[in-house]
Amino acid sequence: MLPAMTDFPFDAVLFDCDGVLVDSEPITSRVLTDMLNELGWGITHAETMQIFTGKAVKDELPLIEARTGATITQDWFDQFRQRRNDALDRDLLEIPGAPDAVRALHQALDGRIAVASGADRRKVELQLAKVGIADCFNGRVFSGHEMPRSKPFPDVYLAAAQALGVDPRRCAIVEDTVTGATAGVAAGATVFGYSPDANGHSGAQALRSVGVSQVFTDMRQLPALLAGWQAAAA
Repeated sequence: MLPAMTDFPFDAVLFDCDGVLVDSEPITSRVLTDMLNELGWGITHAETMQIFTGKAVKDELPLIEARTGATITQDWFDQFRQRRNDALDRDLLEIPGAPDAVRALHQALDGRIAVASGADRRKVELQLAKVGIADCFNGRVFSGHEMPRSKPFPDVYLAAAQALGVDPRRCAIVEDTVTGATAGVAAGATVFGYSPDANGHSGAQALRSVGVSQVFTDMRQLPALLAGWQAAAA
């Protein structure tokens, strides 16, 4: 049982989505690898994961054009999104323990949780629905595509905190990549880094190097970790 909201050491918890709530990165990377190979870039799935994980594909279009010699049109980008969404709808699974952690924190904070993702809104909402936690984030989904700047800039996290009516410095942020953690730290929040021993997540040392306060390996640990943070940090 977690502490009541009045005893909880944070005013809100802000989640990244990909790699934190849903195991989407390998699926998205597989689709992107196929489409880059179709353009003539002989990139492997492992290389795609290394280069693109934690980044918005739209922000990497200059790199794709440089490596393929192709002009990336809106039609290509729309096709990527559709193929990606179809694959996610078919194959997506939750990060183990994430739905239970989300529901526990939603209750402890009287609903003061949000998703702040670098991905487009359609993708985020599709994924939350797929793993059964969309109701926990109703009206509290924020996309970097709708901000002046996406991650590693803090805009999406600042917008989420403002919408919840809380000081970003009183927020816990849950991230799994250096790009996202950099955004959370820049927002002034306390960042917790999820770093299981699996592809698609930044390593513990890399996360700490950008200012992550605590690294953990099992999403089931998260509610208790956040609830006890003041004692742990004292």
